[in-house]
Amino acid sequence: MFGVYVHVPFCSTRCGYCDFNTYTPGELGTSASPASYLDALAGELELAAPSGRPAETVFIGGGTPSLLGADGLARVLGMVRDTFGLAPGAEVTTESNPESVSPEFFDGLLEAGFTRISLGMQSASSAVLRVLDRTHTPGRAVDAAKEARAAGFAHVNLDMIYGTPTETDDDVRRTLDAVLSADVDHVSAYSLIVEDGTAMARKVRRGELPAPDEDVYADRYAIISQKLEDAGFDWYEVSNWAKPGGECRHNEIYWRDGDWWGAGPGAHSHLGNRRFHNIKHPARYADAVAKGELPIAGTEELTDADRHTERIMLGLRLREGIPLSWVEAGAHEVVDKQVAAGLLKHVGERIAITDAGRLLADGIITDILVAEER
Repeated sequence: MFGVYVHVPFCSTRCGYCDFNTYTPGELGTSASPASYLDALAGELELAAPSGRPAETVFIGGGTPSLLGADGLARVLGMVRDTFGLAPGAEVTTESNPESVSPEFFDGLLEAGFTRISLGMQSASSAVLRVLDRTHTPGRAVDAAKEARAAGFAHVNLDMIYGTPTETDDDVRRTLDAVLSADVDHVSAYSLIVEDGTAMARKVRRGELPAPDEDVYADRYAIISQKLEDAGFDWYEVSNWAKPGGECRHNEIYWRDGDWWGAGPGAHSHLGNRRFHNIKHPARYADAVAKGELPIAGTEELTDADRHTERIMLGLRLREGIPLSWVEAGAHEVVDKQVAAGLLKHVGERIAITDAGRLLADGIITDILVAEER
């Protein structure tokens, strides 16, 4: 499969936990703007597009893509359509901030050819949102999801974050109740990671916030999984649940070792054995494109061993698992031990993590890869 990812680097404010390649107006000043970004993006896509390989998925992320408005996002999709082209039945997703959308916004996206909306909810607790430095009100994400469904979007996702310092089990349950009231067909739930260099990391270091707790993560994950599965969602990747047909096809490209072109400042691409990333700052990115150059900042050639490691790491997080034949003979004993412990299971000629194994997926994968290296 082949997809196109487009990175929109703008946010109105910076969340305390975020280390993405994003910029607020104050950080950019007059060096870059949405208008200059869109012009540069058009140039990159024209330089990048290979002939005869249309995109099966398009995902516009960030940052806050909805700050471009429906017209701006329609222009982005038009650029992809005019350069790479879209395969029949292509999945087209944009991330959106609940506070920067409206019924008219969703009407415009549907008319432009978008098929899927992903909204950042994070939590239904105002206290948790304050700790995360999120600016939207607790109920706005649910209202936005309902507006997207009313506009005609069959596929709508809500993102959750769990394990935030000060969060309680009841906060998680209330968030899940809100999610289920929104009539979405996909939920992503990620444990909070306190990244170095973020405002939250500084607060944890100063003792102003407690550090996240692994046992709490496990308890919250169990609550989330049970509640969603009772409501008709199936997990298909450790952090993602969907109703039948609601799986995100673009993310499946990442997990199944597919190819994608990442356009925009700081975007990452993967084509065959080659991985590369763009210049991060929007102004320097635009300067490179203006010179007729692809704005690539660095390239890595992947070895067969690199590709093997990534297939194991990503494939074992999927419900379907991986062929046992992918695992080198030296690690089969580890696999047998994990099966005996109820953390892995055999499914025909494949191995997959069990429900109990989901909580320990990263450790299981590490044990297999370490055993292969011995």
